[in-house]
Amino acid sequence: MRKGARRHRARGMTLIEIMVVITILGLIMAAVGVAVIPQLDQARQRRARMDFHALRDALKVYYAKKGRFPDTATGLRELVDHHILETLPKDPWGNEYIYMKEGGKPRITTYGGDGTAGGEGSDADLCSCDPEPEGGTGS
Repeated sequence: MRKGARRHRARGMTLIEIMVVITILGLIMAAVGVAVIPQLDQARQRRARMDFHALRDALKVYYAKKGRFPDTATGLRELVDHHILETLPKDPWGNEYIYMKEGGKPRITTYGGDGTAGGEGSDADLCSCDPEPEGGTGS
């Protein structure tokens, strides 16, 4: 056998191989992102509806103690002042829930992702008076 006939091949990855792997990982991340982002919006909406239920229950306790619901001016702060809640929850987008007393009944609203009235999709307003979506709150 010739001495130079057996060459040791250098081990490692070429630039092309590394670029292919990075491209494949990018495609996988994009596919996961497309599937996960809508789920995050739905999860925020479900959490807001669960908060509506918790706030309604707290308002019922307040009503049992006081014989009335808080007026619009004092709002949900009354629930903390009367030690029914420790703190007021914020909506899933980090904004305060809006409380109004309409026709003697409480109404809790969140303005969604944009924090302003109106909007569509994740920016849509949610109200405790809205009917539950099909499938409920997921609980």
